[in-house]
Amino acid sequence: MTLLEFNDLSVRYSTDDGAVHAVEDVNFTVEPGETFGLVGESGCGKTTLGKSILQLLDRNGYVESGEIWLDWVLPKWTDEGGEPTNEAIADDSIPVRQDGKMNLAALDETEIRQVRWNTISLIPQSAMNALNPVYKVGDQITEAIQLHEPETTDEEARERAMQLLESVGVEPERADDYAHEFSGGMRQRAIIAMAMACDPDLVIADEPTTALDVIIQDRVLDAIRDMQEEFDAAMLIISHDISVMAETCDRIGVMYGGRLMESGTTHDIFENAANPYTLGLENSFPTITAENEQLLSIPGTPPQLVDPPDECRFIDRCPFAVDACEKSHPPMFDVESQQGELSQATTDGHRSACHRVDEIEELRNRATEDETWQER
Repeated sequence: MTLLEFNDLSVRYSTDDGAVHAVEDVNFTVEPGETFGLVGESGCGKTTLGKSILQLLDRNGYVESGEIWLDWVLPKWTDEGGEPTNEAIADDSIPVRQDGKMNLAALDETEIRQVRWNTISLIPQSAMNALNPVYKVGDQITEAIQLHEPETTDEEARERAMQLLESVGVEPERADDYAHEFSGGMRQRAIIAMAMACDPDLVIADEPTTALDVIIQDRVLDAIRDMQEEFDAAMLIISHDISVMAETCDRIGVMYGGRLMESGTTHDIFENAANPYTLGLENSFPTITAENEQLLSIPGTPPQLVDPPDECRFIDRCPFAVDACEKSHPPMFDVESQQGELSQATTDGHRSACHRVDEIEELRNRATEDETWQER
């Protein structure tokens, strides 16, 4: 059964100039145990989407519409067997569905706190600076354990903290050290250990390798994979680094201007990209197989998101834009079912938000030519 489900999620930020449409009508799922990646350039809305799951948006941010369904229900709405009660399902004021999923976007502050770190944990952006400088690293992990498992003794919590540190490659004795006594990579791994402290079902990793050199990046990614396998947790990785996504993810969603432009398996995205933005993004990253390869950049700048028009978000930078792109942002179309005609996607297979996805072979060929991107 699907672990996490985004249903037409839209997130706004209130500003003096109007509402910023940071996330717009996003739909995708995360399955138990899988690694799903959200990739896109800075400002595309991927971090906002991640923060909305745990209601950690900035004070001017809010969910405008849509739901975030989690395959877990607060204990107060379940029976002795852990299943949602009929009363909870029947009560429209309780955000629980017939299939046993709970809408995270509808929880109040007290309720969402029971989800944070317990069922869903977060490895935040700039995780190297996330540790409290005046508390020992081990104490911060034990605090997270005892907050959600108050029956755990100090000795048991400390033992678990030391085991968690050891599992990510940090000597357990270092639990008595402070954050400034850790290297950048060690601090990153300590945060990973803390994220797994309460055996969550889902871990959100926001730019987990930012500001690390490539060797430490590899070690951190290894630590994440090892912990994910040990705890059988799903992972939502948020990054602008395509290479990280290619190495770690089972499925990928590509975001631009607050919209999900394409989603599919890692193979789909890297071998059979079906959206002009994805094609342009991949053109700008080097490979180790091509000699003297000329990288192609996408001309222009991302759109402003204060009350944007209904047109396709990528229209001003897209060399393949047609009249239909000016009338509306395209829905997600099923890439695999294309037989010369458009078919709107109804599943989580390979999907692309492009009015010309039925002409994708032509677009793929033209996207490799420098002249194509100079036409705009």
